[in-house]
Amino acid sequence: MASLKSMLYIGVFVSAWTITTEDEVSIPKAENVRWISLDFKTTLSWTAPPSNHTFTVLYSRDDGDWLESENCIRISESHCDLTSELVPFDWTYSADIQTEPTNLDFDLDLEEFPHTYTSHFNPYKESELSAVEFRVEVSNDSKATVTITDSLTSIHQKGKQLTIRDIFKNDLKYKISYYKSGSTGKRDIISDSSTAEVLGLDAGQKYCFMVAAYIPSRPQNTQQGAWGIQQCAGESNTELNLAALLGGLSILLIVLLIIVTVTIIYCKCCRKGNKAQTQTSQTSTIV
Repeated sequence: MASLKSMLYIGVFVSAWTITTEDEVSIPKAENVRWISLDFKTTLSWTAPPSNHTFTVLYSRDDGDWLESENCIRISESHCDLTSELVPFDWTYSADIQTEPTNLDFDLDLEEFPHTYTSHFNPYKESELSAVEFRVEVSNDSKATVTITDSLTSIHQKGKQLTIRDIFKNDLKYKISYYKSGSTGKRDIISDSSTAEVLGLDAGQKYCFMVAAYIPSRPQNTQQGAWGIQQCAGESNTELNLAALLGGLSILLIVLLIIVTVTIIYCKCCRKGNKAQTQTSQTSTIV
């Protein structure tokens, strides 16, 4: 009899252990976690197999207390927008992606469910910077003026959308790369402001320019933003010579047309004069 009870206890224990193990195996864990950030819009992304479980994202500033992200509590999506929470920008953040059952029982200890912790992330040092817009004006005194528009970020404060200049302030520089049309040699200059003068250009030559945001205080792999669309300005000697040739041909054609027109008019007048003289002579003879 004792042996039978022992067998029953063992069977119940094995069954409970099996069910518990199966539940643990079926609980998805966030994997392939990535920080994705462009112009300070920062999203946490991960992958997980399909299930009826949800995720809650917590974040920490400089390894401090864990705080729940207001927009990412018990979500079924595999991404979380943390843009508004990662302030101040120059702090270091980490996140915890916590798996939860759909029918959450508050008596459950959530620490028993899977947690995935991210690497550290600093928006000020790591958020990628998009391509900037700019325009170029080349003057006749071998100088080009490059005017750059500070890109907008995804940060709004006091009703204003901040630019990268608002965030980086004096840390923001611009790298300007330029070359003479037809040449392979490039030159780079660094500008502290959004307006830069490029001096020492050869007169009568076309130059092409590219501009990128540049933050020298950042780690080397995130110092430079994306290059803006290349713009070329000025005229090369070939283009000037072609324009001069076309202009000369146009003037020559106009002169020829004037000469031909005057000649035709003169010939018509001469014919009319000769015809009038002939008729007068004939009339005098008849009389």
